[in-house]
Amino acid sequence: MRSDFISRIIGLIIFGIFFARLGVDAADALALVPEATSFIFMLVGFLFGLIITPWITVRPIRMIRRIVNEMPVPILVSALVGAVVGLGLSLLVAYPLSLLAPPWGQILPTVASVLGGYLGITIFAVRWREFGQFANDILRGRRGRGTYIQSSRRLLVDTSVLIDGRIVEIAETGFLGGTIIIPRFVLNELHQVADSSDPLRRNRGRRGLAKLNELQRNDMTPVRIIEDDIEEITEVDDKLVALALQMDAAVITNDFNLNQVAEAQGVTVLNINALSNAVRAIYIPGERFPIRIIQEGRDPDQGVGYLEDGTMVVVEHGRQFMDRTITVEVTKLINRETGRMIFAVPESLKDRISS
Repeated sequence: MRSDFISRIIGLIIFGIFFARLGVDAADALALVPEATSFIFMLVGFLFGLIITPWITVRPIRMIRRIVNEMPVPILVSALVGAVVGLGLSLLVAYPLSLLAPPWGQILPTVASVLGGYLGITIFAVRWREFGQFANDILRGRRGRGTYIQSSRRLLVDTSVLIDGRIVEIAETGFLGGTIIIPRFVLNELHQVADSSDPLRRNRGRRGLAKLNELQRNDMTPVRIIEDDIEEITEVDDKLVALALQMDAAVITNDFNLNQVAEAQGVTVLNINALSNAVRAIYIPGERFPIRIIQEGRDPDQGVGYLEDGTMVVVEHGRQFMDRTITVEVTKLINRETGRMIFAVPESLKDRISS
């Protein structure tokens, strides 16, 4: 590479001059011929500079540049802050150490500075999420210990939840009690859905993006988009589970398969459908309520309607009341993983059916 070649030439000149000077000093000390000794040392310096220079200049710089380019910006900023904090604290220790007798007074301050900078970078880079959240809480004025602990809970969101959209209303209530985290690969998948050639998928994707914007404007629950990725895994759901294990986070999803896989690997799962089922109005056999029959049922003479929360109500002998609102009486309830179903009969026909 051109940079390697240039560094070798510069190193050849610098080390050649430096070693030639060493040769003169060595000749004086050992009573050798100065010209010959200096020439031999210069040749050694040329060789040394030609071979070693890229490894102590260009290669380390290139490696640092690659690490910086690959490192997410939040981690990079946190590491820089950690370096400043670590070096600042080490300076407080370095001055008393410099008062020690030689050679400790010269060695220990340097060791303290290097160690302080290293520890600062390491601690802040590893715990950057907690430090970032702590700083965010302070900026928002939430200084209480209880609030910080609650908001430090991490909640990874999948694409199905953003498309569904109910998470916006749930987040506004403050019940989630944590920070909603959206990985970049989930956002990329949502963009792919929004750019789909299928009109239905495209509309769902755009709805998800709109709900994401609403979620970010919500003041009750913090929302963060992170760049973390699991590059060796290709499937988005598998990435999400692996990232949840890595971050010790919970997963919010509506996807039944993702729910099963995540729970099997010990990941806490918050299923919005399960939450919806849990908070739906409870009806018991014999209870009555109005319902509008909007479609035919699977069996003969059945009618089907829906409650405001989406619960399906199957009305026996309800087909004759199509497109009408009638009062029905509950006969039984069925709870399934996909939702709750209510069976009922028209109140006006109850006595005739039972007889």
